[in-house]
Amino acid sequence: MTEQTKRKPNLVTLENRERLALTGVNDVESFDERCVVAYTDYGQLTVQGAGLNITKLSVESGDLMIDGNIFSLTYTDNRPSENIFRKLFR
Repeated sequence: MTEQTKRKPNLVTLENRERLALTGVNDVESFDERCVVAYTDYGQLTVQGAGLNITKLSVESGDLMIDGNIFSLTYTDNRPSENIFRKLFR
């Protein structure tokens, strides 16, 4: 992402470790009852817990709501994976 590209605001609200509300979500890569992986302009966000359930998802507005027992929130940089063939044929 270049400096010229404006980032969508990313707001994270955690209520009693049982309800997580996020804004600025671009996509949800995967989810199950233990882990939700979402993408924002500020990086990949991994939510880990137990009994996780997505109760609201709107990629158009960027809203995501997750209920369950939330153990951790981890941001990592968005890094597109490099094509394996490109690595082989350098």
